[in-house]
Amino acid sequence: MIDAKEIANLIYLLDDTDTELVEQIQGKILSYGYDALPFLEEAAMDDGEVLRLERLNFLIQELKKTLIVRDLKNWRDTNQDNLLEALLIVERIEFPHVDAQTIQNKLDKIRLDAWLEFKYDLTSFEQIKVLNYVFFKVHKFKGNEDNYHGVDNSFLSKVLDNKTGNPVSLGIIYSLIAQRLNIPVYGVNLPQHFVLGYKSVEGVQILKSFNEESSLLNDEKGEVMFYINPFTEGLILNGESIRSFLEQLKIEPDPKYFGICSNLEIVKRVLRNLAFSYGKAKNEKKSRMVKNMLDQL
Repeated sequence: MIDAKEIANLIYLLDDTDTELVEQIQGKILSYGYDALPFLEEAAMDDGEVLRLERLNFLIQELKKTLIVRDLKNWRDTNQDNLLEALLIVERIEFPHVDAQTIQNKLDKIRLDAWLEFKYDLTSFEQIKVLNYVFFKVHKFKGNEDNYHGVDNSFLSKVLDNKTGNPVSLGIIYSLIAQRLNIPVYGVNLPQHFVLGYKSVEGVQILKSFNEESSLLNDEKGEVMFYINPFTEGLILNGESIRSFLEQLKIEPDPKYFGICSNLEIVKRVLRNLAFSYGKAKNEKKSRMVKNMLDQL
């Protein structure tokens, strides 16, 4: 448990002219970790002392960056199967106090609405037709054409609230819902446009019980049967469509562009998009911060 009085005293001393002392104070505050953030942010809102405010903002950014990178590395090394966990960590770049349960509840609501529409023994195309209807018509998700590079498009909570996103964020939510229904839909790291792939996994059926845990894993063997474009309301594509797209971009049709990608690749793509979006928004500090995270990851 963090000592509120002690950290308040440390914050008060941040305007000291003794730089060596200030470095020791900053080190002490950083040692508190994530628990120190609320105290620092509250102090930054109320503090009128320019030097202290500058040092407070430095500490806030350092804490966010250090802890997010630490947690992303831990996820990379121990729990890559759980894509949602990584996205909740990324969420803290902009929303340090994100309510993970609220996001889970919204995903579960979409999942339940889709599950209620399913009948047994649907074909793969029928499954996607139902999921498209629930995702794009009932819940009204759509591609954000008006602000394609907007920062909000990279944060799960904002996309779930606004119902708009870029191809990556829409694809992530779509695939999370699909996998909770035991439908083998995963990300495909196509250059310049993220799409989804429906894998041929032998013996997979949709859930017969809403509370049943999905047994799908991202590394299961199986070819991609067809592709889904989440930015255009779930338009179904075949391999030739992907090949034509690559030819238009004058990119060699490498096999990696046709297969399922890892969750780590998806997270890196989210971070690259976010760094670019911050740059477009003239927020160079945040852009550099995200690029640094990406380099460390």
